[in-house]
Amino acid sequence: MEGMGQPERREQEHPQLPPGQRLQRGWPVTHYGPVPKFRPERWEFRAFGATADGGKHCWSHEEFTALPYSTVVSDMHCVTKFSMLGAEWGGVRTQTILELAPPAPDVTHVMVWAEYGFSSNLRLADFAAENCIFATHRSGELLTAEHGFPVRLIVPHLYAWKGPKWVRGIEYMTADRRGFWEERGYHNLGDPWREQRYSYQEEPGEGPEL
Repeated sequence: MEGMGQPERREQEHPQLPPGQRLQRGWPVTHYGPVPKFRPERWEFRAFGATADGGKHCWSHEEFTALPYSTVVSDMHCVTKFSMLGAEWGGVRTQTILELAPPAPDVTHVMVWAEYGFSSNLRLADFAAENCIFATHRSGELLTAEHGFPVRLIVPHLYAWKGPKWVRGIEYMTADRRGFWEERGYHNLGDPWREQRYSYQEEPGEGPEL
């Protein structure tokens, strides 16, 4: 496991940091549970649920890595209050998956599924954001297993827990439901600029209907 890195000391607030965040040197390793073993012959990425054609779309690891490769430069804000600025991520844009496996017209949310049944729910508009990417690389190098190899989701405008490591697929949904951390007390939306850290902060309409 990598070292945690040291927060950068500063006398004034950094204008690119959301409230309550600190600038981080290095890239801390933070996750729940063990690092999964990658087995390329068994790995597949799935898009299922309320798809436009009613079917399931699957890519092997070889097929997924052959999809159009893009890079984005964006920030990462962890709910534990550290931020990394200006990281370069390479991989497959979420917009590419939406084009290849379009959702049904009444889809409003996406559940991102990862190893061990981990999940994270997103509004469709958040998932479809231009700089949202299924990252396979950082700064031109393959992700390490500890940082999510072979695929992790990067959703720069939300807290980092909304972008799981070790992603295995997406589920299109016609109604919202909470993911793993959202069921355990974290905010359903996770906007760092509004400090949406915990579920008790949710305003009416920000969580799934009961």
